[in-house]
Amino acid sequence: MRIYLANVGANASHPFASPIFEDGAFEFLPIPEGERRLDASPHMARYRDLRSHYAAARDLTCYVPERYWGYACHNDPEFETFTYGDMCDANARASGLRSIRPGDALLFLARLEKWRDGRRTGEFGFYLIGGLRVEWILPSVSEALTGRDAERAATNAHVRKARADGEWNGFWVFGGSPRLSRRFDRVVPVNKELCEQVFRDASGNPWQWPSHRSELSVIGSYTRTCRCVLDTAVTDQARRADTLRAWIAEHGGAEGVVVLAGEASGE
Repeated sequence: MRIYLANVGANASHPFASPIFEDGAFEFLPIPEGERRLDASPHMARYRDLRSHYAAARDLTCYVPERYWGYACHNDPEFETFTYGDMCDANARASGLRSIRPGDALLFLARLEKWRDGRRTGEFGFYLIGGLRVEWILPSVSEALTGRDAERAATNAHVRKARADGEWNGFWVFGGSPRLSRRFDRVVPVNKELCEQVFRDASGNPWQWPSHRSELSVIGSYTRTCRCVLDTAVTDQARRADTLRAWIAEHGGAEGVVVLAGEASGE
């Protein structure tokens, strides 16, 4: 099994951030689609449509500036049917995902802001928020999906956008096993301690932590590109994968480790 990492959700360029609470619970806020012509499309999800993971009757508008409530959002990954899409052919940042195969794991990293007493704190960190155990892949989607593919990818953000604007522009969609994919109930911190134990750069070297850069900045730089971070067929990397599993179990609970255990059926 290979383990991939993708940095997702609202980031430093947006005027809002996904909130994390004192008990480790969190809400995931996606990026805006960026095209106002999509806001009125019935195919699109808008910020006002997003619902709390913990209480479906509660929306997430209190975490988003009011002017964004009617904006179409790029809700990707989505954890209802467990899909993730990206422009793997056109975007160099995502090209590493083209090597994913059924049975591999795709973990999601997000930049979250701490909230206390119902208020933003301005304190940010990176956290693992969930993952897919990949079961099926739709590569280079350049025409409208039909049949089973249309059904199982229906809620993916790229498919929603394509149905809204008619542009089937070669995106990829990765579908996760419902049994082995998870949206974590509690976040798993990604900090210097974990990164030094588990991750290496694209050349196989330990990450560098220059004194003039913040921990947040270093982690953001190394995770900007989606890529394979561990291959359990390689002995040293298998040991580091065990360290990652233990870290997830310690901070997020044993349920989160499911993404990195067992076998997906594959197709």
